[in-house]
Amino acid sequence: MDNDLMAFGVRAAKADDIPSCGDGRERPGYRVCGFVTSFLETPVGPVPVVSTDLGWRDYGGGFSARWNLGRSHYSIAPGLYAVGAPDAVAPVLVTANYKMSFDALREALIGCDAWLLVVDTTGINVWCAAGKGVFSAAQVGALVVKTGLKALVSHRHVILPQLSASGVRARDVKKICGFTALFGPIRASDVPAFIQGGMRADTAMRRVTFTFKERLRLTPVELSLTGKPLLWALPVLFLLSGIGPGIFSLSQAVTRGGVACVALLTGVLSGAFITPVLLPLLPGRAFSVKGGLAGLVCGLGLCVFYGGRFDLRILAALLLWLVAVSSWLAMNFTGATPYTSPTGVEYEMKRAIPLQIGAVVLGMIIWLAAPFTG
Repeated sequence: MDNDLMAFGVRAAKADDIPSCGDGRERPGYRVCGFVTSFLETPVGPVPVVSTDLGWRDYGGGFSARWNLGRSHYSIAPGLYAVGAPDAVAPVLVTANYKMSFDALREALIGCDAWLLVVDTTGINVWCAAGKGVFSAAQVGALVVKTGLKALVSHRHVILPQLSASGVRARDVKKICGFTALFGPIRASDVPAFIQGGMRADTAMRRVTFTFKERLRLTPVELSLTGKPLLWALPVLFLLSGIGPGIFSLSQAVTRGGVACVALLTGVLSGAFITPVLLPLLPGRAFSVKGGLAGLVCGLGLCVFYGGRFDLRILAALLLWLVAVSSWLAMNFTGATPYTSPTGVEYEMKRAIPLQIGAVVLGMIIWLAAPFTG
């Protein structure tokens, strides 16, 4: 981002795309984003004032991002923004430039006056950005200096999301820019109460939750990530299912391939949807075990359904594939939860992946051998 873009917090426009709505918001060479309602003249220059009401574009963009459509580019220009009519004593709230993080914060600030300092996290949310090192004390401090915050506010503290603490050292922020970093609540919805309470968080504000609703919101991304692998896995299964004594049988490819594809899709649903939704109810601590058990239950149901049409060898191969796929996808969900640590995930992967690969290979051997040993 260039300096002007950071200062105005708007998107660069093409020469023929400069707005002409005449509402006083436009800046030459830039197109004002829909969430910017006006500009506030300040000692450090014009600062975009953003709405606390989300529009259909915001909800639509959030829905697309949850389905992994344009998620890696769902960001806003970093820099300084304003909510309401902030003055020299208004709080300064820091967030990431991932738009869903930005939207969650501004939506929570209805009726509040505050400055928003948006860090360039390359479009990554606060928690993941802190873990990746792109939401750091160096970036926060540098942005405080670059935006001229000392000339804008009379106090010397910024409020950071608690989930950024893993990547930000408060003493380093102080050293770089002279501002004290205060860690606010986990959820943006608690920010107004945190400010009104004298910058103090109660126990509930510090507690990480992972409720049914929160888990459900993450499942679209998990499901969408299986799209590309399925594009090649399903045709491969179809072709392999037709191999037999007569070299290749189209009818066998349709019959056996059809049930193989159903088994694979059931494994995907089990590992990427059912396991996350029922996570606390499934036995075991390892996610691979939870996913494997969910896959086993779904697989046994599938075997009962197809029991009269296929022999035990076919059903055994399907069950092995389904359990392995469900276990693998459930294990991938560890990165979206507050339950795990990098070392714990690494330890689990070392134990689970060989078993998952073994189940897939064994299932494939049984599947390919069945037509020749019938």
